[in-house]
Amino acid sequence: MSRVGKKPIAIPDKTEVNIAEGLVNVKGPLGELNLAYKPVVDIKIEDNNVILSPRDSKLETLALWGTYASYLGNMVEGVTKGYEKKLIIEGVGYRAEMKGDKLVLSIGFSHPVELPVDPKIKCLVEKDTITISGSDKEAVGQFAANVRARKKPEPYKGKGIRYAGEVIRRKEGKKAV
Repeated sequence: MSRVGKKPIAIPDKTEVNIAEGLVNVKGPLGELNLAYKPVVDIKIEDNNVILSPRDSKLETLALWGTYASYLGNMVEGVTKGYEKKLIIEGVGYRAEMKGDKLVLSIGFSHPVELPVDPKIKCLVEKDTITISGSDKEAVGQFAANVRARKKPEPYKGKGIRYAGEVIRRKEGKKAV
């Protein structure tokens, strides 16, 4: 049994959840998100709560029950509060800037790295910090991971792109004899 699936998902004020056959639409002050789901899980709205229940006890059904509950909880939170990830660029000459709808990174390569920004998310660059925000948790997290993957922090000087709050384990350099 899914612990996540058993809990009802509260629908806050100014948020609207519509269920059509095979599609859930969540609309709120920060945007609108959709989820296509398989009909092995029943999704109902009762007393300003979204309640999910499995139709049978197959392994796939029970797995999807918790997965859909998690997705719907993230969607409701995303359209009401939103999600945000902060990345810190560290290194001499390393910088980032927005050019139109592209994030341009100068991170020690012979060429600037351009990453197209999805219209679902917003990207702000301030000095050495990149702030990625939006209502879709998956899109925000994936774009942040893609930016970090361009230049992961190295363990000797800590140069590279890291998440705010991420601790980089440092290594000791060579010892002079």
